[in-house]
Amino acid sequence: MELQNQIFELQYAMDTFYFLVCGALVMWMAAGFAMLEAGLVRAKNTTEILTKNVALFAVASTMYLVCGYNFMYGGGWFLSGVETVATLDVEAALATSAENGFGGDSVYSGASDFFFQVVFVATAMSIVSGAVAERMKLFAFLVFAVVMTGLIYPMEGGWTWGGNSVFGLYELSFSDYAGSGIVHMAGAAAALAGVLVLGARKGKYGPNGEVNAIPGANLPLATLGTFILWLGWFGFNGGSTLKLGGIAVANEVANVFVNTNAAAAGGLIAALLVARLLFGKADLTMALNGALAGLVAITAEPADPSALTATLIGGFGGALVVFSIVALDKLKIDDPVGAISVHGVVGLWGIFAVLITDAEATFMGQLIGALTIFGWVFGTSLLTWLVIKKVMGIRVSEEEEYEGVDISECGMEAYPEFTKSA
Repeated sequence: MELQNQIFELQYAMDTFYFLVCGALVMWMAAGFAMLEAGLVRAKNTTEILTKNVALFAVASTMYLVCGYNFMYGGGWFLSGVETVATLDVEAALATSAENGFGGDSVYSGASDFFFQVVFVATAMSIVSGAVAERMKLFAFLVFAVVMTGLIYPMEGGWTWGGNSVFGLYELSFSDYAGSGIVHMAGAAAALAGVLVLGARKGKYGPNGEVNAIPGANLPLATLGTFILWLGWFGFNGGSTLKLGGIAVANEVANVFVNTNAAAAGGLIAALLVARLLFGKADLTMALNGALAGLVAITAEPADPSALTATLIGGFGGALVVFSIVALDKLKIDDPVGAISVHGVVGLWGIFAVLITDAEATFMGQLIGALTIFGWVFGTSLLTWLVIKKVMGIRVSEEEEYEGVDISECGMEAYPEFTKSA
């Protein structure tokens, strides 16, 4: 029994530490989103987009602590839910582990579970930030962040990862390993609702339907942001194994890391080639979005595919994102960073790509899951945006948009020496 206790304590420590490190990597993705979005907006809107990203992370952390974790997994208010949900009784855990050869249930601290989950909800909210950039009021965005991170995301997360029935009507038979749909498509659905209510940036679309490119101010920063996201994704997907102890699990983690990297590489290459065919040029922004699309595509099932299959899944996502961005522009849906295409359209592809390698997943299960997530998030987000618009307004004035929201919303510029001289 003493040896079993020691093995249990070691597994507990390893799983908790692994969970925390992966959570820290996912938290680092917040920096990636901030840098990517700051690079893809115009210089006059940089300070505001950075403020949005750092503030939304704080709002998400607080709202998930207050009520979001409770809605998603049950438990009490504040930290009481964290203390009870994933904390295991040692004797019961030892019995379970003995039955399963110490390879059974996950064994980790409840606080580490909360920390890993809270950075996921912040990721979903970060997706919204870029899509509504350059014309939304800062505090209107933050009010929406309160609702999104405290209620909208936790509810659909409870129906999927939390195992709750959908309003008591039915239980989802839905496979999504790390959140192609639960996190990424959900964030894109909220973003799409916001963009439809908000409208396009001034000058983006001409009177005859022409699309006017609005280049980002800092492509080196956008590239850095993509690499940060690429790195953080190893925690995003790798941590979703929920533990590390055991040879089989360690091998699974290694496969997840390899497949995550392979899909990103495949997505970038495919997007670069498609952009070359369509535009005659190697479009850097499409290449960056292609890498992110590959990552989103493999997120729903990064453990089962071979590395080559993962590359192809990511490659299809990278090609798809280019066509999606072009199509949304034709529909006059203005998304400055391509977030709806990367996380929404490709997130949907990732959900159905699970069917390629997971024999237990079913088409109807994936379809109903996707429809439930999109329907709930889009519907509730649209209602929330409309209420915010009615109460406080969501769009800055035309003059403020022309001058840049840095001054009107934050009272400072990110590059004062350059923008003032310009």
